[in-house]
Amino acid sequence: MTLLQLKEINSFYGGIQALKNINIDVNEGEIVTLIGSNGAGKSTTLKTISGQVKPKTGELIYKGENIVKLQSHEIALKGIAHVPEGRRIFSKLTVKENLEMGAFSVKDKKLIAARMEMAFDYFPRLKERINQKGGTMSGGEQQMLAIGRALMMGPSLLMLDEPSMGLAPIIVEQIFEIIEQLNKQGMTILLVEQNAYQALQIAHRGYVIQTGEIQMVGEGKTLMNNEEIKKAYLA
Repeated sequence: MTLLQLKEINSFYGGIQALKNINIDVNEGEIVTLIGSNGAGKSTTLKTISGQVKPKTGELIYKGENIVKLQSHEIALKGIAHVPEGRRIFSKLTVKENLEMGAFSVKDKKLIAARMEMAFDYFPRLKERINQKGGTMSGGEQQMLAIGRALMMGPSLLMLDEPSMGLAPIIVEQIFEIIEQLNKQGMTILLVEQNAYQALQIAHRGYVIQTGEIQMVGEGKTLMNNEEIKKAYLA
């Protein structure tokens, strides 16, 4: 079943067109990845879905509803969690407080506690750092916290923007293992990732985006074996 559809999306920054007639489908239970060079429109696509960038034309169909006119907080309440590039945790708040901020719309204290324990199950390091301020943690720990905070919303769709950026290879492996674990537990994931090899290894399907346009679509492993993709992104 299709969870999210982008239909003929055109997004702009001022007079500059960033996305050109973008069509993307994300099915329930999939990992879908967007790959492309810097400035290709990957992050803009996620920002458009989460309401930070309003498309000039096109439709965003989520669970059968066109959400294109909704504000960012309304889209989040619908079940779309966006972990932005650069993590953007609350550096002066503790791990516990950051996680609680992720559950801002949840009134049930038992549910909040259960989701926090789930975050700790995925990221045991966070439990060890529960009273530590976010800004004093390592880059990898901050990335874990950013994902954990998103999970506190109980999303149907988790969007991750460059989760491996600036992290040591061993931490990158851990993050991608957790992304796979989340997916195996039923989480639908839309992943933007500069590390195309890592992304295509775990993705069910991928979209190649260049200068704001979709250039290629295919299964993750098919794209990984494509000679053009190898030369452009996997060399």
